[in-house]
Amino acid sequence: MSSKDTRKILEKYKVIAVVGLSSDPSKDSNRVATYLQSQGYRIIPVNPTTDRILNEKTYRNLLEIPPQTARTIEIVDIFRPSADVPSIVDQAIIMKGRYGKPHVVWMQLGIINEEAAKTAAEAGLLVIMDKCMMQEHRRLFRDA
Repeated sequence: MSSKDTRKILEKYKVIAVVGLSSDPSKDSNRVATYLQSQGYRIIPVNPTTDRILNEKTYRNLLEIPPQTARTIEIVDIFRPSADVPSIVDQAIIMKGRYGKPHVVWMQLGIINEEAAKTAAEAGLLVIMDKCMMQEHRRLFRDA
């Protein structure tokens, strides 16, 4: 994915389900989501162990998000081990079939699963892998 394409994604899509979002402010997932929230993105936390993160209701998985919220999600941002990615991608594909969204599966820095990326792409999802959304946003919009 080119920088130009990544920039278009970050400009166009503003609702992000963060799978694996931690309530611990010292964790990368929390720092990234907090930054994105401060930049005007809506964060939908996905974490089965807590009820609220960043003043937002959390959901156990993507498929438990109520339809009125699920149909707004444009990016699924993954902070889970690479081995967990296929089931998350499967859920994103089901959502896309139901609601026409999400448009993007984003695997954070250090998260790589080529098979899941191929599955997502074949289902019509854009895929970004092994990149930090916060770092990309800062790099691409530092002059804004």
